Amino acid sequence: MGKRINIAIDGPASSGKGTVARLVAGALQFTYIDTGAMYRGVALSAEQRGVSWTDEPGLQRLISSMDFSFRWRDGVLRASLDGADVTEALRREDIGKAASAVAIYPKVRAGLLCLQQEFGRDGGVVMDGRDIGSVVLPSAGLKIYLDASVEERAKRRTQELAEKGSVVDIEQVAREIVARDNQDSRRSIAPLIQTPDAHYMDTTGRTPAGIAAEVVQLAERLMAQLA
Repeated sequence: MGKRINIAIDGPASSGKGTVARLVAGALQFTYIDTGAMYRGVALSAEQRGVSWTDEPGLQRLISSMDFSFRWRDGVLRASLDGADVTEALRREDIGKAASAVAIYPKVRAGLLCLQQEFGRDGGVVMDGRDIGSVVLPSAGLKIYLDASVEERAKRRTQELAEKGSVVDIEQVAREIVARDNQDSRRSIAPLIQTPDAHYMDTTGRTPAGIAAEVVQLAERLMAQLA
């Protein structure tokens, strides 16, 4: 296969990047790092420890002491926080919104950035998020930017919530997605952007498996050239 490269997958909420990243990592037998879950972990840990989501110094101290890790179990990526499985808790709507809020703080981003870059030091890693190709792994061998229409993303998110037993208004979900897009793309620190060297892929109407297969093909071609 040649040299094991790092793969950065960026995109807005519900663009499919998490699912695609998992499939790509599995196909290539790479390590998958869910950076979005790491920010959710900060928000959840803050809630558990009574630290305000607007307390930047407090959040920084929290990151230096919390124990956060990933582990595959029965084909599912499980997240652990201070020894407890928090996979389901991290998917709460309020924690998702809080993750986007705490991510605006430079000290929070700096605290997690060092850890994320350490994960990718030796290659063979797939990371997804909003600033992977631009900030976390700017030298990644392959950069992908996934996107989809707001309508498509709202449909996916509504379906995801329905599968968890939550009935929500799809128009409200769409409004929340637009609001989050604006927050993520307009923040002064590491905003959501498509880097010039990233491959743009519109996932509207496409399956995650189809997108993942295309990414795997690109990665294998690049690694063969580096052999």
